[in-house]
Amino acid sequence: MDLRDITDALTEVRRQVLRRRRLIAVLLVAVAVAASLRTLAPPPPATTPLLVAAHDLPAGRVLRAEDLVERRVAPGVVPDGAVGEPTGRMLAAPLRGGEAVTDVRLVGAGLARAQPEGATVVPIRLADAGQAALLTVGDRIDLLATDPRTGTTEEVALDVGVVAIPDPVDAGDGALPGRLVVVSLASTDVRRVTAASVASYVTYTWRRR
Repeated sequence: MDLRDITDALTEVRRQVLRRRRLIAVLLVAVAVAASLRTLAPPPPATTPLLVAAHDLPAGRVLRAEDLVERRVAPGVVPDGAVGEPTGRMLAAPLRGGEAVTDVRLVGAGLARAQPEGATVVPIRLADAGQAALLTVGDRIDLLATDPRTGTTEEVALDVGVVAIPDPVDAGDGALPGRLVVVSLASTDVRRVTAASVASYVTYTWRRR
């Protein structure tokens, strides 16, 4: 290609650019506006991970990985006491699908802190597993202890709150009869109830509210 050919090619390019100058100007303006909007647009809102129930979960269930799902939420909506790694922990109360896992829903220190002043959370074993199956979290009961040697029965604690009923699969022990439940006791009743649960047959009556 000689110099004349190059000059003719450049002239043709210039002619085509001039012919489409309005379209090119519009495109350049659109690009500039898009760049400006991107620069001026606020950054995406901050989020933080939150573990919630993947489906409805019953009280007493030991949480497994498939029971939980991670959601991204605004930091301001994360509930107090949200638990970052609850897998392997036992639910003290039912959890709805999508509900966050917090310390007061799990058997442990968080549940104890949620109880009234002066109350203590204690696991006890009821003598009759069938009786335990009739309880629900939130029930108020009176605990009775029957001495197997004398057959005498006495009240060992009144107005006791049921705070967790572990699943027998997770809390059962083939060597022990009955079934484990977790209750909230007045601190003054703890020694008497724990002693009775070892030496006596512990049962309950529902308390009228």
